[in-house]
Amino acid sequence: MNLVDFSASSLSVLPAILALGLAIVTRRVLLSLGLGILSGALLLNDFSLSATTYYLTGLVKGLFIDDGSINSWNMSIVAFLVLLGSLTALITLSGGTRAFAEWAQTRIKSKRGAKLLAAFLGVFIFVDDYFNSLAVGAISRPVTDRFHVSRAKLAYILDSTAAPMCVIMPASSWGAYIITVVGGILVSHGVTDYSPLSAFVHMIPMNFYAIFALLMVFAVAWFQMDVGPMRRFEYQASTGSRLGDDENSGPSLDDELGIEESEKGSVADLVVPIVVLIVATMSWMVYSGAQALEVNGKAFSILGAFENTDVGMSLLYGSAMGLLSALITVFKQRIPVPEVGQTVWIGAKSMFGAILILLFAWTIGSVIGDMATGKFLSTLIQGNLSPQLLPVLLFLLSAAMAFSTGTSWGTFGIMLPIAGDLSAATDIALMLPMLSAVLAGAVFGDHCSPISDTTILSATGARCGHIDHVSTQLPYALAVALVAGISYLVLGFTDSLSISLLAGFCAFALVCMFFGWLSRRPGKLA
Repeated sequence: MNLVDFSASSLSVLPAILALGLAIVTRRVLLSLGLGILSGALLLNDFSLSATTYYLTGLVKGLFIDDGSINSWNMSIVAFLVLLGSLTALITLSGGTRAFAEWAQTRIKSKRGAKLLAAFLGVFIFVDDYFNSLAVGAISRPVTDRFHVSRAKLAYILDSTAAPMCVIMPASSWGAYIITVVGGILVSHGVTDYSPLSAFVHMIPMNFYAIFALLMVFAVAWFQMDVGPMRRFEYQASTGSRLGDDENSGPSLDDELGIEESEKGSVADLVVPIVVLIVATMSWMVYSGAQALEVNGKAFSILGAFENTDVGMSLLYGSAMGLLSALITVFKQRIPVPEVGQTVWIGAKSMFGAILILLFAWTIGSVIGDMATGKFLSTLIQGNLSPQLLPVLLFLLSAAMAFSTGTSWGTFGIMLPIAGDLSAATDIALMLPMLSAVLAGAVFGDHCSPISDTTILSATGARCGHIDHVSTQLPYALAVALVAGISYLVLGFTDSLSISLLAGFCAFALVCMFFGWLSRRPGKLA
């Protein structure tokens, strides 16, 4: 199929802007994504209805079938979501959710403690961003609900600990991917001062957005900094009127799904299936990575295993084992089989909305790729620019690209090589700062984007409205981006990590003071 080439045209950003703008204005996500997909398909096929229909049919088929076989990545993520929904429902049926909330209430005495629990869990479960958002959401939600923390606040905590932790941890799916890409860049430019792993480690303190996003989560949790739309959701949650989700409000998960909790439940009924899920997922990640290393004739290493792991199948395997563990729990309680079967179906059905949004997001991602949106945006930074400005400009451009395309990894794949080429052509000493700026900008753009799968799954993990999550997270993400931008500007001109970090911490303190003032300021809350 011959598609129109938009790689040098500003029209390449039109489908993304249309989908993003409509989603924010109308709050109707599927309609907005659908119009973005349709507009891109028409442009790519020069408004030929027959060619557009054929193209869209191919895109939809590609979601499920790839090269004549099942699209294993897409279908494993969909199956993971279905199984996790059923797992969560079974934990609720067993009484584990209620028991864990009651146990936590005896040890966590405040709303602050509930938010800090979610934040700490988000930091420690860093294997994969999908896994982080959904698993931490399942564990934390009963506690945050009990202390009237809004679902929007929980979604913010999930999203702002998932990707920032994954992008700075070598032993994660993100870290392994980034190390692989960076290794190729170092080789292509003859840089021998660093190994790929050591380069990644040196880049961690220069990933200013990830660092300050994590700090912002704990500052928001500790100091109760509720600004923008988040203030209204927190007020509604604190008064018991709703938990901050306009579409799925309610005091607890069992009320939302219509599941009657068992009186025989214990804390172990929640903890054991989640632990099984985590251990099985990590074990399969290491195992599948080790198998790939063996096939390629390479020696085993943990980092190498994560670099070659099959994330999708690992999540599927882990969720299946977690579901099996939960089934054993409910059958031990002698809960009737028809009730268990109905609960499994209710849990799976609760994920259908998120799955549909995810399928639309994947589709528009393909359209945006065919529109060459990323290539067009990358050309904007070419030209006679001061090398000192390149880190901050790369940060902003990567953010725009990730926001428009809804993918961090896609942005990494396009922008990291460009950053390597720019540093080699201007100042090779700025290579690691430039690469770090790309990583930071991609995470920032991904955080703000309504079409990002991480955004969708963070909202799903918190049982929060999708656009509610986007709108409430935006002020915090923009504030952290401002701090990161200042840090990259200072880093470009001083070439000093310590001075740029100092500038960032000063800017961060001022932002926190401003947010604190906004939180205390009288105003309309509901």
